[in-house]
Amino acid sequence: MGRTGCPAAGCIVSNRTPYVGLDIGTSKVAVVVATRDPSTGMIDIVGSGIAPCDGLKRGVVTNIGKTAEAINNAIEQAEKKSGFEITRAVVGVSGDHIATSGTKAIVTVSGAEITASDVRRLHHELAQVRITPDRRILHVIPQDYVIDDLEGITDPLGMSGKRVEANGLVITASAAAVDNIYRCAERAGVDVDALVLQPLASAYAVLEEAEKDLGIALVDIGAGTTDVSVFKGNVLRFASVVPVAGQKVTDDIMTVLSIRNLDAEQIKKDHGHADGRTIMHDTVFQIPGVAGRTPTELSKVVLAQIIEPRAAETFELVLQRLMDSGWAHQLNAGIVLTGGSSLLRGSDTLARRVFNMPVAIGIPRSISKDGLGKEVTSPAYSTAVGLALYALQHEDEFETPAEERETQQHPVAATQQHSGDQKGFLSKVKNWFENL
Repeated sequence: MGRTGCPAAGCIVSNRTPYVGLDIGTSKVAVVVATRDPSTGMIDIVGSGIAPCDGLKRGVVTNIGKTAEAINNAIEQAEKKSGFEITRAVVGVSGDHIATSGTKAIVTVSGAEITASDVRRLHHELAQVRITPDRRILHVIPQDYVIDDLEGITDPLGMSGKRVEANGLVITASAAAVDNIYRCAERAGVDVDALVLQPLASAYAVLEEAEKDLGIALVDIGAGTTDVSVFKGNVLRFASVVPVAGQKVTDDIMTVLSIRNLDAEQIKKDHGHADGRTIMHDTVFQIPGVAGRTPTELSKVVLAQIIEPRAAETFELVLQRLMDSGWAHQLNAGIVLTGGSSLLRGSDTLARRVFNMPVAIGIPRSISKDGLGKEVTSPAYSTAVGLALYALQHEDEFETPAEERETQQHPVAATQQHSGDQKGFLSKVKNWFENL
């Protein structure tokens, strides 16, 4: 399934480099094209596209053809708006197959103080993580350092010591899930520069440095999954995926009211409230009949009574993950909600009651709000914008040929091995503290 290329007006509208984020979600595919203004340094959104998708279930591809078609449709929109031909992108990955674990590495210091060469050797060792053939490594993120038993070091460069140790967070995904994402992108004519954990990408777009330093949880509520991430000291400390999200709310409305899923989704968007207490003026709206049946009426308050239990359950599951992680009491900046399902009215007030801490709705920041930038200043675009920002900040990692990138990040698990050639991870590890 290929595209016919850019519109007749031409592909390249400027000499800027396009950075493309591709968010493949359970209900939609979103594409964002960003460039950097060389005179101001401001990041401009020059193209975007969004297309419905029913080729995934809870963040995992279940139909390659439908998913590739949705990718193709979204990219065509972005190409027409931006004038760029899109042939490569940074792609997000989520799903309850995501897992995290810890890792450590240690090296002996070569001289009187720790040099850049020592840190590179340490990061190289940190990236040597052994996993089973059915897993793929997405990220290896340094957490902190230990120098001669002195703990809590954030940057060892230039410090004195004989031995330096690094603690890392390893994020892995199902090999089958990763392989199918690559196949979908390939069928749509897109080379994958990198696969990035979706909540990490969303943080690039939504969170400020001060928030990530103080301690904050980002809760990205999509259709199929709710992605949870915790940042402290400007480092990703915890990530988890809850397999309950907006589609469950739609399913509840569909079941209780005995209507089509499409109608249930529209009713949720038009009249739904996650927190019935936020309804200032109750009104009655019409519910379409099925198969010629007579339409009926329902009030917003009654609809909220259908929605609120599932929305509360979602936040309670998130809270449990945060409590189990040990980071729940270190969120000094509170919680930020983002993702398309966070647009449900009253989500933030319900979340405040469940979490008992400050909650805000997060939208993409750090981009120009002129022109097309306005189109993507919605929680629904947080991941796609974040992926484009990731592509911009990590572009040096994507200079290898496509065939070599595939060897590094998309290996064939024929035998028990590391997750392919680890070179692709080393440059990522070097840049975490600069770019997070």
